Amino acid sequence: MAGLVDTNILVYRVDRHFPEKRARATAFLRRGLERDELRIAHQAVVEFVSAVTRPRKKGPSILSLGEALIHTEALLDQFPVLYPTEGILRLALRGMAAYRLSWFDAHMWAYAEFYGLSPLYTEGLESGLRIGTVEIQNPLA
Repeated sequence: MAGLVDTNILVYRVDRHFPEKRARATAFLRRGLERDELRIAHQAVVEFVSAVTRPRKKGPSILSLGEALIHTEALLDQFPVLYPTEGILRLALRGMAAYRLSWFDAHMWAYAEFYGLSPLYTEGLESGLRIGTVEIQNPLA
């Protein structure tokens, strides 16, 4: 079964500030692509561009706008991208209420739940946790 990749894993793949996590994220994504086991949500693509181009507290952004566009085009070419539907939005709202998730976590979980994807690969939620039918796994741990 395919799994869903959260934004933080995509960001670590290009973030030079965390070389160990960058290496783990790169290896994880490469392996998942080779096996056709990973999907990304439209939300992760949008968040990726925002995260890597936003100036950091102690310095410039992770990537320049030009670099971010190149990496984003590569994501679109490499991964099957899942797009939001009304059902996903409604499921995310219910996930917020039922599981007390933040909007962004609930929305990412809703993609996985709606499309029948498990695990949800993220560093942002507790690894091993099961939310609905979706297991959370941290591939960087």
